[in-house]
Amino acid sequence: MNLQDFINKQQVRKATKDISLAKSLLLNAKSDIEFLDRLEIDTISARKIMCNYYDVLRSILEAITALDGYKIYLHEAFTFYLKGKGENVFAEKFDRFRKIRNGINYHGKGISIEEAKENKDQIKKLIGLLIEKYLKGIT
Repeated sequence: MNLQDFINKQQVRKATKDISLAKSLLLNAKSDIEFLDRLEIDTISARKIMCNYYDVLRSILEAITALDGYKIYLHEAFTFYLKGKGENVFAEKFDRFRKIRNGINYHGKGISIEEAKENKDQIKKLIGLLIEKYLKGIT
């Protein structure tokens, strides 16, 4: 499977490059991280905080795809978008977080405090790398 398969299924569409959308998504993502970093991860909050950090990561990817002229409607397609850019490590990490988030949201799985903290740190690191590589010049 590749990005073109998602385009053919209308789960991704080609769009006009949208710098203002990318800027807005990046600004919101930075604000969201600032807010999330203030929250304590405990047994009650771990699940929601994990999902919210994932959402910030997805927003960063939406900003990057907006710069490339794509609108992605299915989270799984981001994995193949990244692979298409030769970013296999980023793609694998994103897909792992996507599956964790889906397990929490759709299958009632829990997450430990330790796992949530570890994932938070890894997601923030991935976000930083993506911003540095693809979004640095738009702020």
